[in-house]
Amino acid sequence: MAQTMQGVFFLGAGQLELREVPIPQPAAGEVIVKVSAATTCGTDLKAYKRGHKLFKPPMPFGHEWAGTVVAVGEGVTGFKEGDRVTAANSAPCGACYYCRRGKPQLCLHLESRFNWGTYAEYLRVPAHIVSINMHKIPVHLSFVEAAFIEPLACAVLCINYADIALGDTVAIIGSGAQGLMQIQLAKAMGASQVIAIGRAHGRLEVARQLGADETISTLDTDAVAAVKALTEGRGADVVIEAAGSAETWQMAAQMARPAATVVLFSGLPGGTQVSFDATHLHYDEITLKGVFHHTPRTVEQALHMLISGQVNVKPMISGTIPLREVEEGLNRMARSEVIKLAVLPELH
Repeated sequence: MAQTMQGVFFLGAGQLELREVPIPQPAAGEVIVKVSAATTCGTDLKAYKRGHKLFKPPMPFGHEWAGTVVAVGEGVTGFKEGDRVTAANSAPCGACYYCRRGKPQLCLHLESRFNWGTYAEYLRVPAHIVSINMHKIPVHLSFVEAAFIEPLACAVLCINYADIALGDTVAIIGSGAQGLMQIQLAKAMGASQVIAIGRAHGRLEVARQLGADETISTLDTDAVAAVKALTEGRGADVVIEAAGSAETWQMAAQMARPAATVVLFSGLPGGTQVSFDATHLHYDEITLKGVFHHTPRTVEQALHMLISGQVNVKPMISGTIPLREVEEGLNRMARSEVIKLAVLPELH
């Protein structure tokens, strides 16, 4: 095996660099993976555009991946060289205040337990992720599809928080990858009508292909009025916000019927303040829920849904690019030209 590899580094907002760096070696409990596919992500895009509290530059970049184990450290028993694998980008400690209370996604030590650097030829997977959140993948599941395990695990936690009942109308704001996965999950949970709300008509067409019953472009119409028109004036039973702006957070609450649940999936820049109609929230008994990250259980659930095909991620991949085009790929995402791109390190 070669001694060096190429990898993309985050140097700060608006700054990426492709570097030649040593191939990592596994410590006890760790594995080294040859990355077959990484996928671009909205979180990476936000970090690239404006910075992110979890991204401490200079640092290796990227966090969604799948590949093949090429080396294992001392004590690793569940994996061997040649295994096809994928993993989440973190794993909880299991012992802190929140882990003991069934909220591992809020682990007090989470910031030190992330793993970055998937836009690279090789990746070191730390022992705590190997032991909890790394999984083998079957031959029939492509590396590109398997790389969705982390974002899908986040979508699963979101849909679990939504408390969808059989026959519900669910409005999903945002037609990026998260919104498109949540459409499929809402249907799986028993929603009778899923309304997809976005801007780009092309993405909304994909939403229809993946199960949305109605689509609304905010370029064409008032989304709140349109949702109420589709629900006899009430509003949606459940609203999921997956677009990522203060305006769409407000929109989510506005289109919720009395006694509805609103799940705020997308993060906003630190310090952002959002105003809501207190009369609507209080007298109409609106439940607002924040949701963050994933759990070991939702990682497992995501893998099973990818393997079974219950969630179809293929239409979300708009093309493939080499490592040297990651920065332009993120800019293409920002312009809504693509949904996600598969980064294939073997391409040159």
